[in-house]
Amino acid sequence: MCNAGIELSLIGIGTGNPEHLTLEAVRALNALDLILIPNKGSGKDDLAGLRQAICADVIPAPGPKIVEFDLPLRDPAIKDYKARVDHWHDAIAQVWIETIRSHLPEGSARVGFLVWGDPSLYDSTMRIAERLKSKQEIALKVIPGITSIQALTAAHAIPLNEIGAPFIVTTGRQLRENGWPDSADTVVIMLDGECSFQAIDPTGVEIWWSAYAGMENQISVSGPLAEVTAEIIETRAQARADHGWIMDIYLLRRS
Repeated sequence: MCNAGIELSLIGIGTGNPEHLTLEAVRALNALDLILIPNKGSGKDDLAGLRQAICADVIPAPGPKIVEFDLPLRDPAIKDYKARVDHWHDAIAQVWIETIRSHLPEGSARVGFLVWGDPSLYDSTMRIAERLKSKQEIALKVIPGITSIQALTAAHAIPLNEIGAPFIVTTGRQLRENGWPDSADTVVIMLDGECSFQAIDPTGVEIWWSAYAGMENQISVSGPLAEVTAEIIETRAQARADHGWIMDIYLLRRS
């Protein structure tokens, strides 16, 4: 049974490379009583395993208690995208609180989640954590981490934007449905499972693409979009088949 109040830390861990952890993140991990690691199911076991490896690398024994838990699936019967995600987040929050109550050692209060990349960027961990406040007294702390955008630009040794020019970070869904945003010539695309760069006119567009950015098995392809589209699609499909999962990100720039 856990305390009335819980200190919940969301700790950005970069993109799976233990060397991406900041000193602040290492200190925060070592101060916890309980670490929760989501298991996304068959084919994505590596993601839980990488979090376990990171903990083993930076936390001396005996360390905090580490518990893996199964994430609920999105309900395909809910057709509206935002409603489906909202329902899913409610279900995840319920699993979180049940797992915390079951596994937090008596007299302890410090719980942590290892968040891929940074909790601020296209990650819903903070939104889910806010739901917990209606179920339990929660004090929330966020430790920033290296983002996949930083890992992408480092992999290709390029700046994120042109001199004095804006850029936009958006999703594959937005690129497919709404096309190139009007307000920037540089666009970073995340959360794209469908190679949505195929939906735009490739004329005058350069792409810098990376999968597993920052990790040992990082793959990178760049060049004129019209020339490297097929290579990226084939490379991505093969990498996903090899690993059972893929995380990729890319930057598009119009000349």
